[in-house]
Amino acid sequence: MTQDQVLILLLLAVTVALFIWGRWRHDVVALGSLVASVVLGLVPSASAFSGFGHPAVITVACILVLSHGMQATGAIDVLARRAVPSTAGPTLAIAALTGLGALLSAFMNNVGAMALLMPVAVQLAGKHGLTPGKVLMPLSFGTILGGMTTLIGTPPNLIVSGFRAEVGLKSFGMFDFTPVGLAVAGCGVLFVALVGWRLVPAREPQGAAGFDTGTYLTEVRVDEGSAVVGKTIHEVEEQLSDADAQIVGMARNEVRVVAPHSARVISANDILILEAEPEALSSVLSNLGLRLEASSSAEADTPERPLSESDPPKSEEREGTEDETKRMERRPVEVALQELVVLPSSALIDRSASDVQIRTMYGLNLVAISRQGRRSIRRLQSTLIRAGDVLLMQGPVEGLAGFAAQSGCVPLAQRAIRIPDKRKLVIATATMALAIAGAAFGLLPAAVAFTAGVVALLVLRVIPVRRVYDAIDWPVIVLLAALIPVAQAMESTGAADLLAQTLLDWVARGSPVFALALILVVTMTLSDFMNNAATAAVMCPIAISSADQLAASPDSFLMAVAIGASCAFLTPIGHQNNTLILGPGGFRFGDYWRLGLPMELMVIAVSIPLLLVVWPL
Repeated sequence: MTQDQVLILLLLAVTVALFIWGRWRHDVVALGSLVASVVLGLVPSASAFSGFGHPAVITVACILVLSHGMQATGAIDVLARRAVPSTAGPTLAIAALTGLGALLSAFMNNVGAMALLMPVAVQLAGKHGLTPGKVLMPLSFGTILGGMTTLIGTPPNLIVSGFRAEVGLKSFGMFDFTPVGLAVAGCGVLFVALVGWRLVPAREPQGAAGFDTGTYLTEVRVDEGSAVVGKTIHEVEEQLSDADAQIVGMARNEVRVVAPHSARVISANDILILEAEPEALSSVLSNLGLRLEASSSAEADTPERPLSESDPPKSEEREGTEDETKRMERRPVEVALQELVVLPSSALIDRSASDVQIRTMYGLNLVAISRQGRRSIRRLQSTLIRAGDVLLMQGPVEGLAGFAAQSGCVPLAQRAIRIPDKRKLVIATATMALAIAGAAFGLLPAAVAFTAGVVALLVLRVIPVRRVYDAIDWPVIVLLAALIPVAQAMESTGAADLLAQTLLDWVARGSPVFALALILVVTMTLSDFMNNAATAAVMCPIAISSADQLAASPDSFLMAVAIGASCAFLTPIGHQNNTLILGPGGFRFGDYWRLGLPMELMVIAVSIPLLLVVWPL
């Protein structure tokens, strides 16, 4: 074993360990691995950033933009309404929804497909008297399975295709993945519809009812001698934080402010709306000199109007309250509670409510956070938000919708149906179809075909230019671009050959069929604990080397990597869609294997024979 082989294997082991640990984001870990490989001399500095121009990376970015075009024009909403039967029983309804998710994810980003269909799944569960998780987990698995059926369905397929081109063979075509992928996906959809959804634990999520918000919202009046008179909202909330309480609204002179600015000064006779645990309420009232209103109710319908001239803001509170005053109109404002699920690509991740300034910037209250089915308000404003969290937000309906769109969250309530723009809908659908056809029939390389599709959407003004960069999941792009040179270093140093030889000698015993099954199982296992694109990039060199040493065709081994990387069913961290349903489904980490393990066994049983037939060794 050479020094370079030792270094790249150690670097790979550390990288995989950091991926599984999850302390840092995957793209940060990948960049660190790339920098380390350059510093150690494993990757030439001139080639360090070659991954950013790799066709697979360009194709993934373009697919994300084209998928956004399909979503924004309402094309997916129309399809969802027509595909899910309104009068079917739970088995048929789950089959239709899961099948639709698989179909959509074959041609668009599977996280986007999942986000679009989640509200439909929650509504469907309520209609049939099921817990949301009974529908959400089958939908998540269906969208994961659908991605393996086409070249553009999921990033691992594009990575596998790129590695095939690098060994001197032609890249895989658009539908080369379909014979095996479609059979596996079809069997998976049937399994979850007929049997699988019954294996999902019936967890009660922390929904709006589960948060039990009404129990904790209380109106209190500020007496003349209260300790809070003359203090700002911020100063009082610092005192309330010890009692796990917060101010979510206030009223003064019959004017109700939904999310008072932290600089607003409290006066005598103000009414504060507190969110607190019942056992903490007594101490809050006595320590701060507050008393319960005779008509205490969190749902009090206080008329809203601008502050009168006789009650101007004090000088200390004028700064930062101008926007708040503008929000207070004479007509009643519809204030609502809304559950929002944090997407894996959300701008809120690893930030707290105070970091984002939710109240100041958006005029909204963060009332509670549910994480893995557990509700918490402890140090709520400083709690770092994670992917899959359910945020219980309070504020004007329009403000909630805008916040969800800007911050990368999905509402769990029934969606407002977009009114499709027929012209844009037709253009977006036709553009996607033409780009797929151009790549499928070899008229243009996939990266060029889909780039042309993006240009067409921009020229025809289907989507604004400013939305193009927002539609791209940049952490995934950086992850792919950073890991491609590292994976290539495994080949150039001979480390991939060394690992393959070890696996073949000690486990597969030189049998091509056992080796193929081993590659599939190892890839599937890694994908359960680390990003699927990263798994594909790590396993492709090993698969190619294994095929070479067995004098077998690399195609079946690369296809095994593609399938294994797309089958992360055992944990909530292996795939973004599994993370996305963690909070809404009320799931725990160990809940996924109950349906996931039978799914993975089914995938192995179906795919191995098909791989040997479709891609013979």
